[in-house]
Amino acid sequence: MKRILCFIAIFAAVPASWAWATASEDIRIQIVDQRGMPVRDAVVELAGDRTHSGPIRFPWRMAVAQRNETFVPGTLIVPKGSTVAFPNLDRVRHSIYSFSKPARFEIELYGRDQTRSQNFPASGTVSIGCKIHDNMRGYLRVVETPFAGKTDANGYVTLSGVPTGNVSATVWHPSLRGPNNERNGFLSIKPSQNVQRVTVTLR
Repeated sequence: MKRILCFIAIFAAVPASWAWATASEDIRIQIVDQRGMPVRDAVVELAGDRTHSGPIRFPWRMAVAQRNETFVPGTLIVPKGSTVAFPNLDRVRHSIYSFSKPARFEIELYGRDQTRSQNFPASGTVSIGCKIHDNMRGYLRVVETPFAGKTDANGYVTLSGVPTGNVSATVWHPSLRGPNNERNGFLSIKPSQNVQRVTVTLR
């Protein structure tokens, strides 16, 4: 517990840098807000000095369904260059659009049990909506690192195989207070510390 509290103090004192460490095995990170409450569905990305070579693959499906007039999942992490499927599981028709800089597109209305797809060639955050149902909001986080994941209900995410050394870190959440809803930093990491807690400020 002392190590975690020390980390938070350093993080608060040096906003431009991240003071966590990682290991060559698994790293477990908890994201909490300014009240100390867990932040669910925050995207955490780690990247080392070396550019990743080869395709990036995640264990989840590259798809965002439309179910009960909701995008499921509400936030999806995809590798840069991925093609994402948008199956309609509702009884009503939906359209999908985005005005986000990484991907501006529009998919016309389509019905139940039909699927449309879209490619995402640029990294960043893509906010999606439905022109028919204004309450529908979803997000795609397009990444260039295999070390990316989304926090659970307790604010935790586990990233496997993270190398030691210099690591840049990004936390994104639609309600995070910061440019592009991100908190970015850089740090030289040690393999002996693989459980950390990060505090972010939410709107």
